[in-house]
Amino acid sequence: MPISPKEIKELFRVKPGKRLRLKDHDPAWIGGKEFAELGRDRIKARAEEFLKRNLEALRDAQELLWASDTHALLVVIQAMDAAGKDGTIKHVMSGVNPAGCRVVSFKQPGAEELDHTFLWRCQKAAPERGQIVLFNRSHYEDAIVTRIHPELLAKTRLPPGTRGKEFWRGRFDDINNWERHLERNGTAILKFFLHVSKDEQKRRFLERIAKPEKHWKFSAGDVAARARWTDYMKAYEEAISETSTEWAPWYVIPADHKFVTRALVSHLVSHTIRSLDLEYPRLTEELKRGMADAKTRLLAE
Repeated sequence: MPISPKEIKELFRVKPGKRLRLKDHDPAWIGGKEFAELGRDRIKARAEEFLKRNLEALRDAQELLWASDTHALLVVIQAMDAAGKDGTIKHVMSGVNPAGCRVVSFKQPGAEELDHTFLWRCQKAAPERGQIVLFNRSHYEDAIVTRIHPELLAKTRLPPGTRGKEFWRGRFDDINNWERHLERNGTAILKFFLHVSKDEQKRRFLERIAKPEKHWKFSAGDVAARARWTDYMKAYEEAISETSTEWAPWYVIPADHKFVTRALVSHLVSHTIRSLDLEYPRLTEELKRGMADAKTRLLAE
């Protein structure tokens, strides 16, 4: 990509305390006006090269994260349907060691989950030290989808009470406090909202309908959600504004061009791990003597 790592962070991070307006973020962004003359194909080629370098950097960073065993990384991905969540995860994590990486996809909560708080299942799925865990949808469903569909919130068996501004303010506080707890104990947190336009979502839905090999991705419920697009955007704006913190920042990632999405996410993931200043474990004198002895034995065979 033709912008610096610092610019990437500043362009797409939602600053703590700042009210997000999604209309100020271009879902079709491909590098700014100064790069428009390059054309889509040349920008795509640069983005794919940038992605390739980031995947190599991420592979090395993950190995260091795994070896150090002192930190973890939680990546939260939220988006409207067809924004490219699955494809982004597939491409960005394609080069990492599967032993140190998990993807957790949250569906509607089951009976056991409904008997606990909304954060319970997320705490269970949080990464162990040395791991990268990606939430494909997350605890934010309980601050966005349930707000638009109160019938889902009613199923959560909460004590009686009003569900007004104070209720949602409390839910945002719970999320911030939980994420702060994770960060204080060594888990770095990245949160991505893949910002796709309504027109591009329509194009992708029609593509799924037109191609038999993509029928499995299509759901009539996804199209029904388009009728409440404005409500969803407002819910995302408030949730992101209230929960983008210094310890768990949100990034609004343009998603109309998949090559841009993947390049940006890969950079931010690898850069975040490298910024932890991790080190490989230092060998004790006992281990050094053991290695020297093992070398002597092997050479003597």
